[in-house]
Amino acid sequence: MDVTDALFHGFIALQSRGLFALPGELRRRYGLDKPGAQVEITERPDGVLEVRPQAAVPATQAWFWAEEWQQREREATADLQGGRFTDHDSADAFLTDLDS
Repeated sequence: MDVTDALFHGFIALQSRGLFALPGELRRRYGLDKPGAQVEITERPDGVLEVRPQAAVPATQAWFWAEEWQQREREATADLQGGRFTDHDSADAFLTDLDS
């Protein structure tokens, strides 16, 4: 990405322990001003450090984001898009279909 394509470009000073603060504009835009907000950092081979905002996931919902569950979600979506489902008009019709 060229700097001219960036939504934000600026410099951030590092403090003595390696800490830095993101500008308030960016914190608000990406929800990083909320308690528990996190960023993911990736070091690329070309020396670029990528920082990505990450939404905090409540512990009670962490199961949904597990890879196994996400794979099942992708399979269910593919089944729906492929028309591989049965629509029931009532609970009785659903239970009857289960028995057959």
